[in-house]
Amino acid sequence: MTDLTTKLLIIGGGPGGYVCGIRAGQLGLDAIVVDAEALGGTCLNVGCIPSKAIIHAADEFEKAAHFANSSALGISASAPKLDLSKTVSWKDGIVKRLTGGVGGLLKKNKVRTLKGWASFVDGKTVDVTTAEGVTRIRAENIVIATGSVPVELPFMKFGGNVISSTGALALSAPPKNFAIVGAGYIGLELGIAFAKFGSKVSVVEAMDRILPTYDAELTRPVAKRLKELGVNVILGGKAKGLSKDGKALEVEQNGKTESIPADKVLVTVGRKPLTDGWGREKLTLDMDGRFIRIDDKCETAMRGVYAIGDVTGEPMLAHRAMAQGEMVAEIVAGHKRRWDKRAIPAVCFTDPEIVSVGLSPEEAKAAGHKVKSASFPFSANGRAMTMEGEDGFIRTVAREEDHLLLGVQAVGRGVSELSTAFGLAIEMGACLEDVAGTIHAHPTQGEAFQEAALRTLGHALHI
Repeated sequence: MTDLTTKLLIIGGGPGGYVCGIRAGQLGLDAIVVDAEALGGTCLNVGCIPSKAIIHAADEFEKAAHFANSSALGISASAPKLDLSKTVSWKDGIVKRLTGGVGGLLKKNKVRTLKGWASFVDGKTVDVTTAEGVTRIRAENIVIATGSVPVELPFMKFGGNVISSTGALALSAPPKNFAIVGAGYIGLELGIAFAKFGSKVSVVEAMDRILPTYDAELTRPVAKRLKELGVNVILGGKAKGLSKDGKALEVEQNGKTESIPADKVLVTVGRKPLTDGWGREKLTLDMDGRFIRIDDKCETAMRGVYAIGDVTGEPMLAHRAMAQGEMVAEIVAGHKRRWDKRAIPAVCFTDPEIVSVGLSPEEAKAAGHKVKSASFPFSANGRAMTMEGEDGFIRTVAREEDHLLLGVQAVGRGVSELSTAFGLAIEMGACLEDVAGTIHAHPTQGEAFQEAALRTLGHALHI
């Protein structure tokens, strides 16, 4: 057995873990990052980055197909052909570049990395099983950044024609009939992409509407787009399993069971924190349901043991994990830090995209605020018109007494790139007057943010 000692041991090399390692190295801390898989975690390898690559390819393919028919832009082209295996190879190349970049940054900052499965011996000691054997690491501080895994249905386990998002991102050809269980962000992002590739997509959702974590006003343009793409959306439906021949998905709706043709079935019913398999039982941790309970410094019930990212609760977002990882590294280095974020942007990369930062009108009211809120439609925005992206809007939510911005939501083409402006405004404590008084470049979609603030104040200029 090999023995190592370190100031900071980070279990998990995903967005939270590797950022924690990089910042620790910058601060001169002796740090080790351990991961059983490739650096970058789910997000970089089989999640956010590769899915966005596939979504972009689908958008480009649909655009080319559109020009093969009549186009108001006066552009015509031959019908496009798709080689999804080449698309996947291109996606894999991007992933390889980024994971290599993460490894390079850790090395640059003198952070040691170890590939293997970590298991706690006690609160200061971890055994890592590698290809070469077991390495025992004794650490002054330990960060648990083990992430999350897809939820598997007990009656329809992953394998064969039943796939997770990881399997969907590795398909060599679009399935002729593609059934998706779950109309959350993962299911709809991939469902829309494969509908653009030419698959006949059916989406089964147990709730009575799509994207149930967002309010109905935000999801309405997405529902409209699903209809345009020919996606069969079954609401209030319950997946029962595969048919006997394995070529269809059995769905129960309103007491009746029907068979949905399916060459592949994608199950996207959520993710669960990876809290088992690494010796949690050897530690004295407080739990918050399925998640590890942490304080405002991301410290667990055990001194010197921290937890960040998906294992600590919602929102299960890579950028939240990154911010937590950076903070913990600074705390271990002796800096005075605590978690004090007003808002964390959440983005759904459907078509159109959805952004939500801070509180919705309903959430603000539930929190006891008197609310002023209004939206500005992209149909009144010149830039959106010229991009053929008139569906959607930007909405501001403010406190009535002092106009403090509590939340911003948007749905529309490319609105993910506006999330930073929304988050910055809320984080800095902006009021409606601050946004309204900021000169926005013309013509841009961002002008709709200013106009939404003006409309909430009662005097929008262009509507």
